[in-house]
Amino acid sequence: MKTVVLGDTHGRSNWKLAIYQEESIDRVIFIGDYFDSFELSAVEQIHNFKEIINYKEKNPQVEVVLLIGNHDAPYFPEFNDTAISGYQHRMAPSISQVIDENRHHLQMAYSFDNFLFTHAGVSPTFMDGEFGPEGWVKENVVRDLNDLWKYKPNSFEFNGSDPHGDNTYQTPIWIRPKSLMSVNKKHEKGLKKDYIQVVGHTTMRKLDLIGSDKFTGGRYYFVDTMETSGDYLIIEDNKLRTNSVK
Repeated sequence: MKTVVLGDTHGRSNWKLAIYQEESIDRVIFIGDYFDSFELSAVEQIHNFKEIINYKEKNPQVEVVLLIGNHDAPYFPEFNDTAISGYQHRMAPSISQVIDENRHHLQMAYSFDNFLFTHAGVSPTFMDGEFGPEGWVKENVVRDLNDLWKYKPNSFEFNGSDPHGDNTYQTPIWIRPKSLMSVNKKHEKGLKKDYIQVVGHTTMRKLDLIGSDKFTGGRYYFVDTMETSGDYLIIEDNKLRTNSVK
């Protein structure tokens, strides 16, 4: 089973090169953030998002997972928080329309084997705040997060006073790596032993598998590198490697 994990696209089309150069793909996971670019027009971003949707619809033999990022959520009609860098006020109605038309393709969390995928990462402190310390179990994290998004999407709005979202109770589309790793290590119901978390959101110069093994115990992989090195993650037979579109 071969899985390709693609980081934040922000309207860029280099994801196509990754799909083109990989053979026998069984699953593709987009980590979210399809919109808000300082380089590409909103029209280009919308077109690219539609092409991602088209790829999913035209390739039923491939499981295509589209996660929601912090630059996507504000364009959902029922989401209140639009105070985000790069938010495109003038084109927001058009972006909201295309997102609303395709919301059935989008989800907050996904997992297979012991890999957990969200845009920024899952903090047990956030889970405690939404469900109560006794109201959630590790095995149902994906189900609970997807249901929470469906019935209470505003739960994922920016949480806390740190301007970069670097706090342990931040939401799964906003939390930063330092807080994500520290809370899962210290919290009584930390997810470190149960899941390998694969996330985007925080731009990295390269997708560093060796560094992740050394400094994070191989439990966290940060894939927001499509804009920098062009690296993306491949998981095959429970082994991880990288490739690049640059």
